[in-house]
Amino acid sequence: MSQSKRVTPVLAAAAAASVAACATGPSVEAYAVQEPRLVLEEYFAGETVAYGIFEDRFGKVRRTFKVDITGTVEGNTLTLDERFIYNDGERETRVWVIDILGDGLYRGTAGDVPGYATGEVSGNAFNWKYKVDLKVGDSTWNVGFDDWMYLVEDNVLINRAYVTRWGIRIGEVSITFVKPE
Repeated sequence: MSQSKRVTPVLAAAAAASVAACATGPSVEAYAVQEPRLVLEEYFAGETVAYGIFEDRFGKVRRTFKVDITGTVEGNTLTLDERFIYNDGERETRVWVIDILGDGLYRGTAGDVPGYATGEVSGNAFNWKYKVDLKVGDSTWNVGFDDWMYLVEDNVLINRAYVTRWGIRIGEVSITFVKPE
């Protein structure tokens, strides 16, 4: 076997490993020293408004939306009542019930979220992962969300969510949350 035929599979494996490593992204601990510090239940207590877009995998904006959010904290539970209004007039409600587990860890449920969402905050960043049963036309798709939220000012939180189906990225959601001053 020639040297080039032996090297090609090794290079292919190395390239695949590099791509996989890049796809996983940083850990939330990488943001431990970033300011301002995010305390999820403090940020979302009360009224919050958010504006967002959904881009397909080709970068085309498919939908825009506004979300009015009311957050309440009782004991170790954060409840977020989210009221979506989409640019096509559709309205949707999602209610998150999020357990505050301590040490920056969170676990949540919502009506269209099978199983649990899990999250971790460190510094100014929050990583939130979950599956959603998403209505697409006349069918329902089970899609994964990998949300990365960053507190950039005390009243502004920016979210970038990577949406996957069967492990393949199908789109991205960008949201800016704003607390009234």
